[in-house]
Amino acid sequence: MITRQHAERAMSWVAEAVAKGAEVLTGNKCEGSVIEPTVLRGVSADMKVVCQEIFAPVVSIIEFDQLDEAVAYANAQPFGLAAGLFTADLKTALRTAPKLNFGGVHINEASSARVDIMPFGGVKDSGFGREGPSYAVHEMTEERLITIAY
Repeated sequence: MITRQHAERAMSWVAEAVAKGAEVLTGNKCEGSVIEPTVLRGVSADMKVVCQEIFAPVVSIIEFDQLDEAVAYANAQPFGLAAGLFTADLKTALRTAPKLNFGGVHINEASSARVDIMPFGGVKDSGFGREGPSYAVHEMTEERLITIAY
């Protein structure tokens, strides 16, 4: 994490989730500003680790019986930076990806799979607009209209 205080904040969110009934499958250790990757199960929508962006190596597992339930749950969240969709069925992936309301949907890939030419940005409370070289050039360009009558 950037600072010890950021690590302490993230670990307090994990502790809050555990106090409310979440189970730690692995991790939940911190030394200074370094947090061991942590996996939680049995989380609920009111826990900060679920309903806010933790920006830490912490993942929460939420189980669903139907894919459409998972999509609806994900879309109902206030944030929408990126989503990962893991499946061996490409047809399912291509049918599901457009239904996810996120700035980016990564199929069988983590959101860190990115090159500079790809646009980057979120929707909902995860920001607006896009970043990347072509967007930066546009932001630093002043468009002008010129008309000619003859």
